[in-house]
Amino acid sequence: MATILTPAAIFAGTLYLVIRRPRNLNTGISALLGALLALLAGAITLADVQSVVGIVWDATLALVAIMIISALLEQAGFFRWAALHMARHAGGSGRGVFVAVILLATAVSAFFTNDATVLIVTPIVLEMAEALGFGQRSFLPFAMACGFIADAMSIPLAVSNLTNMIVARFFDLSFARFALVMLLPSLACLLVTTAVLLWYYRREIPRRVDVSGLASPAAAIRDPFLFRVGMAVVSGMVLAFLLNRTLFEVPTSLVMSAGAILLLMASFRNRVVEPWRAIRQAPWHVVAFAVGMYLVVFAVGKAGLTDLTARALQGLAGHGLGITILGTGVLVALLSAAMNNLPGVLVGTLAVAATGATGLLGEGMVMATVIGADIGPKLTPIGSLATLMWLHTLQGRGLTITWGAYLRSALVITPPVLLATLAALWAGLQLII
Repeated sequence: MATILTPAAIFAGTLYLVIRRPRNLNTGISALLGALLALLAGAITLADVQSVVGIVWDATLALVAIMIISALLEQAGFFRWAALHMARHAGGSGRGVFVAVILLATAVSAFFTNDATVLIVTPIVLEMAEALGFGQRSFLPFAMACGFIADAMSIPLAVSNLTNMIVARFFDLSFARFALVMLLPSLACLLVTTAVLLWYYRREIPRRVDVSGLASPAAAIRDPFLFRVGMAVVSGMVLAFLLNRTLFEVPTSLVMSAGAILLLMASFRNRVVEPWRAIRQAPWHVVAFAVGMYLVVFAVGKAGLTDLTARALQGLAGHGLGITILGTGVLVALLSAAMNNLPGVLVGTLAVAATGATGLLGEGMVMATVIGADIGPKLTPIGSLATLMWLHTLQGRGLTITWGAYLRSALVITPPVLLATLAALWAGLQLII
């Protein structure tokens, strides 16, 4: 018992600092302090540090690169252009605008990561809601849609979420295979999420809206050249991901870094955007947060949590593919909701590897781990760094969502989405054997 208490106490203290942020303490510094304490306490070794860095370096650097790309495209006007286009195509229907917001957030989460949805799309959507004359009551559904979709719809691609990148790299999953297996679960997640959100906020979403007050989408484009280059870069990156490991094999971060460098070079042509601002605002703290938090949780895992999770997963494996997928996804979801999805996915990943499961069963467990780590965090405000940043973004715009209000919504919305997505994973694997 004494062995598990020390790393558990360090983890609890680190999580407290990450959530409360005393004196506005950076989350990355909080995580590194926890990791240093775990190292000094002997809960982890320098060899463990090397092992964890080997797991997370590619994914965290890839996240920084894609956020630089997102920031440059945001300055060029791409996301505002897309939002205005989709709102105008809703034809004056409040529900149509709401669905348009969900589709926009889905596309951004899939191609630009969940953090881009939180940091870029959420403010734009709130600005659009204000321009449409929505009251405070009507703001909430649109804010919640952005926050929930940011994580839930980050399952489609291996590059949609930091957790996806880590799992894909650890199990050596190709971009194409990941996308194929996640196709049906992504569709199910989108449909069920949309239906549940529309039902839950049916009284708050206005029936009709006047879109005539919205600006023209063309007026949102600040740098047409960077806008066009950005579209070409993003398309080229997707193609490179599809061809990776077929014609060549390079780290994900290298592909994304190349795209970021090309966009940075293009941004100097007209000097409309501020490239250095994009570099400064990149989530560098996430690098420290990911490494530090993983080390803290690695210590808890070494003390018994990983073995305990692996034994639970091995017990599920004897009950068939469907039960295994459901159990793995729910277990990782609960871990992610309770201890944040970065620690949750690390424990889940190491536990799945420890089971030694292979073939269809192994793939089902791996992909269920991704789904659990992406959707499960929505159960609690501390479930993901994206949710914490989303709450902070809303608070900065005068829209405070208490933890109680969040939990009341999340506990109704999340379970049906999680279960439907896991069921779709099981069905999809049967179809693509």
